[in-house]
Amino acid sequence: MSLNKQKYHSFAILLKQLRSDLTPIPLNALELRQRTASLQQFFQQQIVPLDDEGADSQDWGREQSYRTEMSKQLRLLEIDVMFFQGSRQASTAQERLDTINHRLTTLIEYSKAILQTEE
Repeated sequence: MSLNKQKYHSFAILLKQLRSDLTPIPLNALELRQRTASLQQFFQQQIVPLDDEGADSQDWGREQSYRTEMSKQLRLLEIDVMFFQGSRQASTAQERLDTINHRLTTLIEYSKAILQTEE
């Protein structure tokens, strides 16, 4: 497994762990915010600096596109978590958790797509 692939795999594992921790008992808002910040930090430090070593230009361009989308989704995830923190009613909190879960699933799918292009 290439170093790039290992980093995407590690990122996907972190995403899956966070998603599984949302149910059945959701994390408290502060812990959720901290874990989201850790995901963003991992992405910025481990994924963003990856180069195109060993990839053809088409695969590299596709990976760049996925990385851009992942970065956007992570920023939106942080906003979703802030909205979750501010929710006062249980129904609103559940809606926010559903949105967070969906966003994590999207990020996992992007990671899988990148891993498949490297195979």
